[in-house]
Amino acid sequence: MIPSKKVKSKTIRRNRLIGYSFLLPNIIGFLLFILLPVLASFVMSFTSWNGFGKIDFIGLSNYKQLLDDTNFKISFVNSILFMLISVPVTLFISVLIAVALNQGIRFVKVFRTAVFLPYVTATIAVAAVWQLIFNPSLGPINGTLLRLGIENPPGWLSDPSWALVSVSIVYIWHSIGYYMILFLAGLQSIPDYLYEAADLDGAGKVSKFFHITLPMLSPVLFFTTIIGVINSFKVFDLIYVLTGGGPGRSTHVLVYDIYNTAFKQFEYGYASAMAYVLFLVILVISILQFMGQRKWVND
Repeated sequence: MIPSKKVKSKTIRRNRLIGYSFLLPNIIGFLLFILLPVLASFVMSFTSWNGFGKIDFIGLSNYKQLLDDTNFKISFVNSILFMLISVPVTLFISVLIAVALNQGIRFVKVFRTAVFLPYVTATIAVAAVWQLIFNPSLGPINGTLLRLGIENPPGWLSDPSWALVSVSIVYIWHSIGYYMILFLAGLQSIPDYLYEAADLDGAGKVSKFFHITLPMLSPVLFFTTIIGVINSFKVFDLIYVLTGGGPGRSTHVLVYDIYNTAFKQFEYGYASAMAYVLFLVILVISILQFMGQRKWVND
């Protein structure tokens, strides 16, 4: 017998209820731990509150104060510098490693695992190891530089001129594996006939890389650029363990400044305003990237 329309509709409703029941825990978690805190933070950015006393509504005063806050400006500049250092270098090295590991070399799985391993290692453990590596007197980097005849090697994490660069090096080393996997997936989706046609035309490896590999990787490169910029602005744990924002304020980035303002100075309203300024910065950069991708990303 052919099921009636009522039976079909009941089956459809039952299947929908089953689907919604699986989604419900995630929806509740999103509402309680993401959406509500985001909305509460937005409202709080217009207030003055230390977490204990009365909440005073002060309008746009927090945002106006940011315009004259020297510490906030330093943190903002440091975040931009960190992004400009870490994102291009990370993507460049990741592409090179992915291309090298896509050549069918021996033990390729071992090399892929070795490159990806730092990304899945706990950030705190990574930071602790690199603190020893960067140690000015006992670390292997300065020991090697001294043996090479460099008398005054950098102080790395203890030197204001090198601290942000040092943190960037650790961040790059820690992140390369993730982006390498994404580029490997993109490389393996490039049709072989493109390279075969290039071989027939006598194209060399460099020519094939710039005229086939990079153009075909442009969608992945666009995605990784977006993700890389967002992740670079979110860096906190590495700086917290490696430098604590110092020396001075040389590694104070926006997220670390927000943390200090909220949980050490107990200025929750002001910290919320800083968080939304950070959100606007990331939003503007992302929009500019989406506008620019029409010119260089292949569909």
